[in-house]
Amino acid sequence: MTTRVFTSPMFLGFDHLEQMLERASKNSSDGYPPYNIEQISPTGLRITLAVAGFTMDDLQITQEDNQLVIRGRQTDDSQGRIFLHRGIAARQFQRAFVMAEGIEVKGAWMDNGLLHIDLVKPQPEARVKTIPITRSTAGRVLDGSTDE
Repeated sequence: MTTRVFTSPMFLGFDHLEQMLERASKNSSDGYPPYNIEQISPTGLRITLAVAGFTMDDLQITQEDNQLVIRGRQTDDSQGRIFLHRGIAARQFQRAFVMAEGIEVKGAWMDNGLLHIDLVKPQPEARVKTIPITRSTAGRVLDGSTDE
């Protein structure tokens, strides 16, 4: 049974966040490949995954709605080879990160077995809106018309 986070009546319209949290908890069960997330500037983030043994052709990065999905699939090149011990298995993975609205992927590159993905998050704008208060009139509805 899952505990609902946004059950308070103070949270209006946050159903999609509940779904994102559920997806994120399902994706965090497998620890492979290990990764870091670092803040590289006030608006910049970098995800670094340890993908030793994978080539650029073995990896795929996609943005699916509000998720960044990294997939890795190694090809088995062991045909004709005789292993006395095989401790490095060819394996595949899928790692997904739920991204907030507006985050953009700026680029990705590999360096010494590490896959780096740079992201930019927008600076939130302070939005203040003054709502006028009017005198009450009988029969007023939301669109401003009166019911007579």
